[in-house]
Amino acid sequence: MASKENVILILTDQLRGDCIGIDGNDAILTPNIDSIAGSGIRFPNSYSVTPSCIAARRTIMSGLLPQTHGMVGYKDDVEWDAVTLPQILKENGYQTYLVGRNMHLSPSRKRYGFDHMEQNEEYKEWIEARVKGVKFNQNSSRLKSDGIYYSTGIQCCDWTARTWPYEEYLHFTNWTVNEAIRFLERRDPSMPFFLVVSFLAPHPPFIPPEFYMNRYLRNDLPEPLIGDWETPPPEKGMDVASHDVTLKGEALKSMQAGYYGLINHIDDQIRRFIQIADGKVRLKSNNRMMNPDEDENTIVMFTSDHGEMLGDHYLRRKGVPYQGSVRIPFMINAPEKFKIKQGMVCNRLVGLQDIMPTVLDMLDIKIPEQVEGKSLVPLLTGDDEEFREYMHIEHAPRFQGIVTETDKYIWYVESGKEHYFDLYNDPEELHDSFNDTDKQDRIDYLRNILIDKLDDRPEGFVHDGKLIPRREYPHVIGR
Repeated sequence: MASKENVILILTDQLRGDCIGIDGNDAILTPNIDSIAGSGIRFPNSYSVTPSCIAARRTIMSGLLPQTHGMVGYKDDVEWDAVTLPQILKENGYQTYLVGRNMHLSPSRKRYGFDHMEQNEEYKEWIEARVKGVKFNQNSSRLKSDGIYYSTGIQCCDWTARTWPYEEYLHFTNWTVNEAIRFLERRDPSMPFFLVVSFLAPHPPFIPPEFYMNRYLRNDLPEPLIGDWETPPPEKGMDVASHDVTLKGEALKSMQAGYYGLINHIDDQIRRFIQIADGKVRLKSNNRMMNPDEDENTIVMFTSDHGEMLGDHYLRRKGVPYQGSVRIPFMINAPEKFKIKQGMVCNRLVGLQDIMPTVLDMLDIKIPEQVEGKSLVPLLTGDDEEFREYMHIEHAPRFQGIVTETDKYIWYVESGKEHYFDLYNDPEELHDSFNDTDKQDRIDYLRNILIDKLDDRPEGFVHDGKLIPRREYPHVIGR
């Protein structure tokens, strides 16, 4: 029988690693997220190896790398079979539950090991029963799935922003926390639980409640990072969903305020169901504390599926190899038995593929042999052991790359263009060091690692030991 620790995985969508206060961002208010790390452990070198929703969430669910589970880009409606984390936990006596943003698995009602799911479709029905007189095109697949949430005209990939037009309690973020609390109140108390609290925010549309939008409109926010290697796109006439942006003035400030406001809103809502007191997790329900013995037996993990460029290097959205897109927050808070030193920061290289083996290891459940992630348990007590030298990052149809704790090599598949960033000395990727004389041996070393990783791939990226550009690079391997 499994150990009795409960597990809560808090998963945001499109939250970049430097947009939480404890990572050094003084412009954002995230005291509740910060407290999870402040009384636990934080991994600032955490990456999404394929930085978009579907591939990242499959990696979380399976512990497999994208090149193994097959989704190396963004493609909807691809059914998938794998041994999943909730499935294993269910088989070991856990009640498994998902609330909030769906896990982008197909078909959408397939449970993949969850006993129950309250997700986008349920939110649509819930809010439509409470908001009267809103008309929208029922033939739109987007509105069919998310309805009123997109009725402002600001859509799921736009840089435009405005305040949430309805009462705050109707926001997807509030509803997600309502469902988490309802689960805690109604769950089976005779068994441990695995609860995924999956926020849609801060993924666009950038529509936080008015209080949060106004807070960041009136405050100074960081200017976008612009590397010496990048060329600006046209200032006018670009699609509002474009990856390329040159935003200034109110357009830039509104986008940033919408994004920051959504994050701050999540943080305040987390306080409704989790409190950190004396370094211990306390679960809240209807403004009362749950059973203290149960509370102090709960593991909490916080992360995101990928980041958001937010104007850095004239880019936005995700799916690119730069830090705003690939670096994500990741932290663990656990009961005293795991001996995590409060406020630990571990700089080892970790990724979403490590969530499944870490949870199973912490619960004394056998990790399936096919899992490619690594358990972080050896790092929780401060062991400074060698963990992994590098991670392979990619996103179809754009790029392949290798990232380490100190640097990053990128190869663009279509053009054959290469980048090299010295992350130790240039963490914001302001200078492309690819042509620096003193970096050539290191670039050759990382390039050869990538060649070795790609040598057997069906796309034909490698021939005679060299990278071959302009190969067909589909979002799903073999399709």
